[in-house]
Amino acid sequence: MRIISFNANGLRSAAGKGFFDWFGAQDADILCVQETKAQEHQLAGPAFLPAGYQAWFRDATTKKGYSGVAIYTRREPDEIRTALGWEAFDEEGRYLEARFGNLSVVSFYIPSGSSGELRQGFKFQVMDWLKPILDGWLASGRDYVLCGDWNIVRSERDIRNWKSNQKNSGCLPAERDWLNGLCGEGGDAAPGGWVDAYRALHADGQDYTWWSNRGAARANNVGWRIDYQFVTPSLRDKLRACAIFPTPRFSDHAPFLVDYALAGAAP
Repeated sequence: MRIISFNANGLRSAAGKGFFDWFGAQDADILCVQETKAQEHQLAGPAFLPAGYQAWFRDATTKKGYSGVAIYTRREPDEIRTALGWEAFDEEGRYLEARFGNLSVVSFYIPSGSSGELRQGFKFQVMDWLKPILDGWLASGRDYVLCGDWNIVRSERDIRNWKSNQKNSGCLPAERDWLNGLCGEGGDAAPGGWVDAYRALHADGQDYTWWSNRGAARANNVGWRIDYQFVTPSLRDKLRACAIFPTPRFSDHAPFLVDYALAGAAP
């Protein structure tokens, strides 16, 4: 099974840059999108729906043209979930879950705090609120793949300018401690914690998934790894390969692809 996660920073914009042509050539079973920045009716039609796929959306209702997540899949899910129970989070269009038997694939978009203290405060609230939900998923016996933009790096290997970003949102010690805590003390192999698919497959890798639009960050590869596929420990041995695609450029983020030893979208 092949799953791609991609923050489009505007799915209509990415489509105009050829994203769906590229996606159609990847032979993916599932695509999780973040920041669609559109309402569902604006993403209707063949230009936004490759042949052989179905799509589900969770738009932001608080502000049009903001946030929003989507899941594209070859096989129709048994169930789609669009809310986790906190209106402030749900109505920003930040969570969508597709269930296939015992497998759940989630498209997540964790808030950024880079615009100021108010949003950073909301980000910390989201982190505190999500922790018991994620712990419950780990204990549920279901297989989970959590795709998305988490707006947090995990370590020095995941950001080019480590020292200069210690006081910036996305690299704050409290954020990193929270995210690494989800993966278990000591990193990816800790019993019972979420498994970072990229880090499990590339223990010493230093690849990035996001680059600022300022200056020549992308040209100079001054990036951050903030887009992940976190999986339950039950799927760790199913990880086969992964790839990040900085080019072609469809967004300020790169698509992140992971191959699993599972039948396409099957339990």
